[in-house]
Amino acid sequence: MYRYTEFDTAFLAERTRQFRAQVERRIDGHLTEDEFRPLRLMNGLYLQLHAYMLRVAVPYGSLDAAKMRQLAYLAERWDKGYGHFTTRTNIQYNWPKLRDVPDMLDALAEVGMHAIQTSGNTIRNVTSDHFAGAAPDEITDPRPVAELIRQWSTDHPEFQFLPRKFKIAVIASETDRAVMKSHDIGVKIVEQDGTRGYEIWVGGGMGRTPMVARLLREFLPEADLLPYLEATVATYNRMGRRDNKYKARIKITVHEHGLDAFRDEVEAEFPDRRAAFTGVDQAWLSDIRARFVTPTLSERDAAPYYAARVTDPVLRAWADTNVVPHRHPDHGIVSISLKAHGATPGDASADQMQLVADLAEQYGHDDIRVSHAQNLVLPHVALADIPAVHAALREAGLATGNIGLASDIIACPGMDYCALATARSIPVAQGIATRLEELKIEHDVGHLQIKISGCINACGHHHVGHIGILGLDRAGVENYQITLGGDASESTAVGTRTGPGFAYDEIVPAVERLILAYLDLREGPDETFLQAYTRLGMAPFKSALYDHEARAHAAE
Repeated sequence: MYRYTEFDTAFLAERTRQFRAQVERRIDGHLTEDEFRPLRLMNGLYLQLHAYMLRVAVPYGSLDAAKMRQLAYLAERWDKGYGHFTTRTNIQYNWPKLRDVPDMLDALAEVGMHAIQTSGNTIRNVTSDHFAGAAPDEITDPRPVAELIRQWSTDHPEFQFLPRKFKIAVIASETDRAVMKSHDIGVKIVEQDGTRGYEIWVGGGMGRTPMVARLLREFLPEADLLPYLEATVATYNRMGRRDNKYKARIKITVHEHGLDAFRDEVEAEFPDRRAAFTGVDQAWLSDIRARFVTPTLSERDAAPYYAARVTDPVLRAWADTNVVPHRHPDHGIVSISLKAHGATPGDASADQMQLVADLAEQYGHDDIRVSHAQNLVLPHVALADIPAVHAALREAGLATGNIGLASDIIACPGMDYCALATARSIPVAQGIATRLEELKIEHDVGHLQIKISGCINACGHHHVGHIGILGLDRAGVENYQITLGGDASESTAVGTRTGPGFAYDEIVPAVERLILAYLDLREGPDETFLQAYTRLGMAPFKSALYDHEARAHAAE
């Protein structure tokens, strides 16, 4: 966890002071809503269907106990007792009163948190691998690099009014746990001939026109990262379209001009940008690494954990899905599902947040992560302590053993909260998860990613779901399109639409038919849904979806 400086503290205090004055001017009528809108968006404040929504940044998904407790306090003090963790690893509060928002920002600043650049046409919260610093397959912890990018991009004077919002992810392993290729820029830490550097990917994104990022630079020396990123964003800022917001993302810029032409512009821009840095960026990164506190893990006897697995089948089933190997062999990485069957994906109550903070302090070296899948992670837990962690989670209703299974659904807030949404997402996710629990089949089904968006903006990542669901408005009626074959891993792929959409009361049975068809079609339990789809293609799954409908209509 990065430890912030006195400069950071003073910066946040001044930023909140300015926004407090802006809020007062809005309340007393000196600012219209149109005038206030760009000011509030710069501070992460949206106006949703029913109330304002404050989106708080959790940079690269890292929290400690103090930060988590403060998030719980905000939920209790100024919201309705809960917060919603998002696919950008942020947390959203859906019910604050405008007058209270500056107080909320002051409370966040007390623990080094803020809501800056969680909205607007600027560089949004930088995300990373939620197993960073613990995963056995990573080259190095990518979070210091993510922090470097966060500091560089925060209030960058050139990039506050980009053609469209801009998202960056950083990873350091061959396994992509951050959906890096669905970002405007993806940074992958690599080694080439013993020298560390970066792969730079560009032009990924979801939304109206989903695209997978393309390789911009195969190997970028470590010292060149910030100036090269600056050259890339500056090129987009200059070339990106501002005449049509649906064609304003960098993915469209790269597509329309071609990757080679875009690369040529970046490379032409790069020398002047590089010269302007004069090495200050490397001193900056060195200081960040020095201020990055990582836990020292001691040897622990793991025998109690393995003994508990034998005697406690509930623990064993939960650990099989929610605990993965740590780089330190007598530790584990524990994922805490925020997807209890029938619950709202990503929601956590203040009490649950308090408990996770307690567990992080007692068992997890004061380290908590938020994943893009809207779950929480304790990345450093001794195996010997996992039975105690599991027992505490069970008592708080947080011991759902479904990480990576079909009920571990990503879903946006949809029409229950969002002013942009055209359909409900949360009830669909709840309905699917509840039905899976009734059927008792999801452990047999195995790894299956279902992702749901309530509008074309794709905040629920439906394009890269093995089963993706997009809710749309058709003449005032909710209609849900299904896509199959999306992939959010290092083999990133955009799913293919199956055909006509389904009504609200038809979508859960449709998903059930898909899953049951997979169980009939697979070659064995080791063949995942995505593997079966890749082998068989669309036809048998489309038949499961629509032949049933045709038979039902014929019977009528």
